[in-house]
Amino acid sequence: MGGLVLLIGRIVFSFFFIYSGFNHLTKLSMYSQYAGASGVPAPTVLTAISGLMLLAGGLSILLGVKPQWGSLLIAAFLIPAAFMVHKFWGIADPMLAANQAAHFWKNIALTGACLMLFALATMYPSRWPYSIGRAGAGAPPAL
Repeated sequence: MGGLVLLIGRIVFSFFFIYSGFNHLTKLSMYSQYAGASGVPAPTVLTAISGLMLLAGGLSILLGVKPQWGSLLIAAFLIPAAFMVHKFWGIADPMLAANQAAHFWKNIALTGACLMLFALATMYPSRWPYSIGRAGAGAPPAL
């Protein structure tokens, strides 16, 4: 049962990042303009790189292929994005500040989830069920 719950969680969690990475790449102009307006240097290049990081990280977690690395890739995107793009401090408009604060704290919370997935995949690599290329990739033994 735990293996199935982990699989469902991986699907839900990874879809968010796969979808976001896809959007970063297919709507590169729009996303890079937003990044540039937020003060991100070389916004087109960094938006494309971040899209690849999100896509690779999301697929890694979904498929169970090196999920430790996928978790770290996503976290490596989330922290700089939180501090560079979602700077809610100093915004005069309370609605805009609240919106950016929500995105900032979402990124911080998702980073925490990535770190937990990293730890889970590192501490219990044989118990990462339903993964591509793993012998006996079915449900794991009980913890």
